[in-house]
Amino acid sequence: MGMMGGLGGARIVGGAALAAVGLTLATTALVAVRGTIALASVTLVYLACVVAVAAVGGVWPAIFAALASDVLLNYFFVLPFHAFTVDSPDNAITLLVYVTVAVTVAVAVDLAARQRAAAARHGVESRELAEIDRLRSALLAAVGHDLRTPLAGSKAAVSSLRDPDLAITGEQADELLGTIEESTDRMSALVENLLAMSRLQAGALSVSARPVALDEMVAAALLHESDVDVDVPEDLPLAWADPGLIERVIVNLVDNACRAGPPVRVTAEAVGGRLLLRISDSGPGVPDADKERVFAPFQRLGDRTADGGLGLGLAIARGFTEAMGGTLEPGDTPGGGLTMTVTLPPAAS
Repeated sequence: MGMMGGLGGARIVGGAALAAVGLTLATTALVAVRGTIALASVTLVYLACVVAVAAVGGVWPAIFAALASDVLLNYFFVLPFHAFTVDSPDNAITLLVYVTVAVTVAVAVDLAARQRAAAARHGVESRELAEIDRLRSALLAAVGHDLRTPLAGSKAAVSSLRDPDLAITGEQADELLGTIEESTDRMSALVENLLAMSRLQAGALSVSARPVALDEMVAAALLHESDVDVDVPEDLPLAWADPGLIERVIVNLVDNACRAGPPVRVTAEAVGGRLLLRISDSGPGVPDADKERVFAPFQRLGDRTADGGLGLGLAIARGFTEAMGGTLEPGDTPGGGLTMTVTLPPAAS
């Protein structure tokens, strides 16, 4: 125990030293080219430092590095420079989202490192260790890709709005504000999915189930979706579920279906004492051999579009559903496409 405690202390010291040296070098290099690179690129450099600290020193030095880098980002790269104030709400959102993502990634990287160490101690085969490494690499690649896009879009829109040399019409200003709102929503969804996946993997998910009406849950989840065909009867028996979790399940499944191919249809019925909620798309479908693979974290089955997301939506949907005592199974849509069926227990049971 003493040796393990010493090794843990040495790891923390090493991580803290790497944080101090790495952030100093990164800041020096970035300040030298300030004005020639986008704020999104600066955040990704700092995020790489946080990831390195998490891998070397664990979660606490990484959280310190995340908070310290957020302060450096504000002081050196957000107007006004050399002050701890922010000139615009958009930059304030960027700083908040960055530190949230950085802390979440630090926790996820540390969790992956612990899982790999535990697997090695228990003699897990080289194939399973490789899978853990693949997930960690996929996490870093996905976060880097999917954080850069909305940050860059939001920054470009704000720069255009603030440029006095651009004669922007009211309609163009509305379009730019819409871009900022959409980019912020994407970053918020990214952070929410990362936090949800971290809770699932850490076994820290809290479930507060109670009787809920599926038609109300579907309506809440689809509040901002207008192109979804809904057929959920109001007189269905109440389901036993956590309102927040089931709403997130529906949101993720509908989002996945919309990416696969419209039209998207949501239906529900009571069968054999259980409540079945189906989300169907009309896309190319998924081969039987890959139907279970779609639930693996960071798995997009070849999807590399700019709005492809982290590949966490289906993994989170299944994890949340099973935590509520239900199941989530894939199937084929008649005529082509994929149908996800959520089965929940009735409140009466």
